[in-house]
Amino acid sequence: MKMRRFRQQLPQDEARQILHEATNGVLCLVDGEGIPYGVPMSFIFDGESSIYFHCALSGRKIDCINQNPKACFTIIDRDEIHPEEFTTYFKSVIVEGNIEILKEPQTMIEALRLLSGKYSPGIDCEPEIEKGIDRVLILKMNIESITGKEAIELTKARKHI
Repeated sequence: MKMRRFRQQLPQDEARQILHEATNGVLCLVDGEGIPYGVPMSFIFDGESSIYFHCALSGRKIDCINQNPKACFTIIDRDEIHPEEFTTYFKSVIVEGNIEILKEPQTMIEALRLLSGKYSPGIDCEPEIEKGIDRVLILKMNIESITGKEAIELTKARKHI
């Protein structure tokens, strides 16, 4: 689907860079009754086609995913309020796709290593992974689309550079 304000769409490489650098976003799910649920999450983007999250073994998030695996993940990269202009200079990324709950231990361990490398760089994560592997689930978002957007003021400034 084409973005309505397509002139404000970020280049795909910049949207992907934001996915690499951001440390959190909001995972948006819908349960089997159509009730929406958004939850802030830490994550790791594999640079290609997947985002990984870790979470508890049960809860509302897992219930939603089991009822409806479609998901949206939103990141706000920049949010500068400019009151004199009655606007906000923003950059954001929205990722759409399907969530799967990983079951294979080695795949889960690999995802936990990626997460640890992002959030605890240079620290040996193996003891923590071994200690907690039975108490976590790994969610894999299979990306269908990545769309970045910025404030029109940033778009105009970009074109003047």
